[in-house]
Amino acid sequence: MNRSLSEAPEKTHEALLLHLKRQGEMTVAELCDALGITSMAVRRHLTGLQNEGLVDSRIVKQSRGRPTYRYRLTDKASEVFPQGFANLAADLLDTVFEVGGNKGVMQLLEKRNERLILKLAPRMENKTLPEKVAEIAKIFSEGGYMTEWEELPDGKYIIFQRHCAVHDLANQYRQICALEPQLIQTLLGEKVVRQQYMLNNDPVCGYVVMAEA
Repeated sequence: MNRSLSEAPEKTHEALLLHLKRQGEMTVAELCDALGITSMAVRRHLTGLQNEGLVDSRIVKQSRGRPTYRYRLTDKASEVFPQGFANLAADLLDTVFEVGGNKGVMQLLEKRNERLILKLAPRMENKTLPEKVAEIAKIFSEGGYMTEWEELPDGKYIIFQRHCAVHDLANQYRQICALEPQLIQTLLGEKVVRQQYMLNNDPVCGYVVMAEA
């Protein structure tokens, strides 16, 4: 596949990848419903994507009947989703690390957070909390993070990223992840707690907004 996958896929196999990214794992039947195509067509696309190393499967035993296959993306599949300026950022952080170590990297990222807060704060003005949460999701989606949000039954909100635009870089420099909830918390003006974390093998990065009732 020779181009990054957007959130508006033009081809069936791209749409299939996007659904797997959003849902984590899906069966052939679930993919048929989502894509509106036959099981034969779904299996044909899955076979092609498996041959490319983008999709794999696992067998799930059922209480009755035959086991079923659930399909999911491989690590290689992250390459077809937007990566932002990860390569340039990696070079810059590597250079900073050589000069100032982990402390230097953290100082640089803290300064970037400060600049982002100043830049993005106007987008939070005159908005209710749910409107702010929606705007945060929009901001991260604009950066390639495929971000959604929901209101929880207890009145709190959850913001979750189904794709990390700097996954490999964040795996090398965890300071990026440490500062992300601080950024969200400052922009919202509410306490934010990370509940799920891709680098801990969770399917998403999820942040709970601890809104006061």
